[in-house]
Amino acid sequence: MTWDLKELLTVTFTLFAVIDIIGSVPMLISLKEKLGGIHAARATMISGFLMVLFFFLGKPFLNLLGVDVKSFAVAGSIVIFILGLEMVLGIEFFKADNNPRAGTVVPIAFPLIAGSGTLTTIMSLKATFERSDKNEWMILLAILLNLLIVYVVLRSLNRIEKVLGPAGLIAVRKFFGVVLLAIAVKIFGSNVGGLIK
Repeated sequence: MTWDLKELLTVTFTLFAVIDIIGSVPMLISLKEKLGGIHAARATMISGFLMVLFFFLGKPFLNLLGVDVKSFAVAGSIVIFILGLEMVLGIEFFKADNNPRAGTVVPIAFPLIAGSGTLTTIMSLKATFERSDKNEWMILLAILLNLLIVYVVLRSLNRIEKVLGPAGLIAVRKFFGVVLLAIAVKIFGSNVGGLIK
């Protein structure tokens, strides 16, 4: 097994696209205001823990809970869909409890950062690497690189908010709300077929 820079970049950008931390900025700013703040380091660590857990124990962990990958993906897609509805319609589903510690886990760490799409992508990448005898540790390095980006974005939310301004935030929030709805529908549609028999 050898290290391939091109392969590393491919895996890193694949995970970056699935995590979509840039697209989640409007939702994160909204949650920051609702919760009274976001613990950037804690959210990053919990997200990283979930990603690494699924790298090593993805399928066995879900099997232990009696849940298959498709069911997990469908459940995650429903939460993402609700988040998208909040952004587009301005309806509040996730009630404010002014508890940043609770909000850091759900919905920030999961499913916003380490969502079903991210976790199933990690499991799929590992399975692909195992079959082709590629260095699967590259996936772990790609996860770490993405976590660094996530941390920087979470720490910069106030600055990003100032740059966009109130009108820009509303426009970007509604746009990415529609994107989130589309992602949720895609994840749901590609996994729900296997559940209905």
